[in-house]
Amino acid sequence: MNQLDRNAGRMDPAKQPYARPQPFGMMPDIFAPGALDLDGDEQSWVPQAEGVWFRPLVLCVSQGYYVNLLRVRNSGVLSRHRHAGPVHAITLRGRWHYLEHDWQAVPGAYAFEPPGETHTLVVPDGVDEMVTLFHVTGGYVYVDPEGRAMGYEDVFTKLDAARAHYEAIGLGAAHAESLMR
Repeated sequence: MNQLDRNAGRMDPAKQPYARPQPFGMMPDIFAPGALDLDGDEQSWVPQAEGVWFRPLVLCVSQGYYVNLLRVRNSGVLSRHRHAGPVHAITLRGRWHYLEHDWQAVPGAYAFEPPGETHTLVVPDGVDEMVTLFHVTGGYVYVDPEGRAMGYEDVFTKLDAARAHYEAIGLGAAHAESLMR
């Protein structure tokens, strides 16, 4: 059957767009057509540490989460941290693992990290680049081996870093703010 219902001369209702307004106060969509183009747009990668960058996709300050790509071009220990909320991770390139687990995250691997877990992220020798998509809810605290707090990261620190980076390279802080919800 084509779009027109031959019997009634009307458009098939299944093929009509939603006709009503969206809910009042709803935030607009974020659409990133090249989100997984890992070799494109170098400006979108925000420096985090030597050999470490993140590319924010969503910075949801209203609900306390963010979604970003993490790119690491150094092997070694990246960080030890404790999560306040759940984390979802999908490895896109390279490999990594946690000292506290016996699995290796390789391209296509998915990991769920429960709230409260403390782990030490390692990019092994021989990995030129690791890229993983992380959905992080809540913040996390950087800790020493005994669990003593040494720093923290959350959607607000990510937003601050992204605003500063995009401002410094001429894109403007509004570039990061366009990813806020």
